[in-house]
Amino acid sequence: MSNSTPPSDPIACPDFLPPALRSALRDGKRRLTPCEEGHLVWHEWGDAQHPVVVLVHGGSGSWTHWVHTIAPLRDAGWRVLVPDLPGFGDSHLPDGCSDTHDLPPYLHQGLQQLAPQGPVRVVGFSFGGMTAALWLKDHPQDAQQLVLVGAPGMGIKVPERVPLKGWRHLLHAEQRDAIHRHNLLALMLQHPESLDALALDLHRANVERDRMPRRRLSGTPIVAETLPHLPMPVCAIYGANDALYTGRMPEVQALMESLTPDWRGWHTVPNAGHWVQYEAAAAFDLLLQRVLQQV
Repeated sequence: MSNSTPPSDPIACPDFLPPALRSALRDGKRRLTPCEEGHLVWHEWGDAQHPVVVLVHGGSGSWTHWVHTIAPLRDAGWRVLVPDLPGFGDSHLPDGCSDTHDLPPYLHQGLQQLAPQGPVRVVGFSFGGMTAALWLKDHPQDAQQLVLVGAPGMGIKVPERVPLKGWRHLLHAEQRDAIHRHNLLALMLQHPESLDALALDLHRANVERDRMPRRRLSGTPIVAETLPHLPMPVCAIYGANDALYTGRMPEVQALMESLTPDWRGWHTVPNAGHWVQYEAAAAFDLLLQRVLQQV
């Protein structure tokens, strides 16, 4: 690891965060690591000497996919690092970077510069789960554990899933928000009451900064093909009603167990959909902390 870390600035939380959440996250730092002609933006909380957990967000997302997870991990004694993946949030999109398989070098290089002082755990949500798996296949020395949260890429399809709708062609904010609500309930959240003002604000801000629109690898078995090459302990957490695998969760579990050399368990969170760490934050946070302590 590098002997020095990049300089930091105070974190800039979105204006729409509720006061209590803003207060809980205000001690965060913003660090930049090189990403070809731009930068990969990392968000950091906790003591630099503590063991590290890296949270990798989902597609069309940013660090705010983890907005309810960060403070509990920091308060439990972790140094929490949350990148905006290349092409998302505030991070630069390098030339030729078009899908998850292009991202591992930037995460590896960035982590080296952030210089973890102890064990590293990587937790990847959805598209970030695919990215984390590919990252640790190429650079297994970077982490001692992988936790997949709602990861696609298992080659198991659910044809009856409600399709997402396009919104960029719409001129009026009210029309766009109607589509955002539809898409959140089609994919991300199980319960209409989970779609509160914060969920909509986070989603709107994130999708408007997505510069990688033609991603296709989530519909392939890319994670299933990667799992046999991961030497570190791997486990999975899914919302029990994840729209990615409606009615097929047992198949996903069995396939992961059969393919992973050091499999450490399958966990589901009741009454939650795909964005489980938001919809069932308290239950997810307790489960994640327990899983992270098992290795």
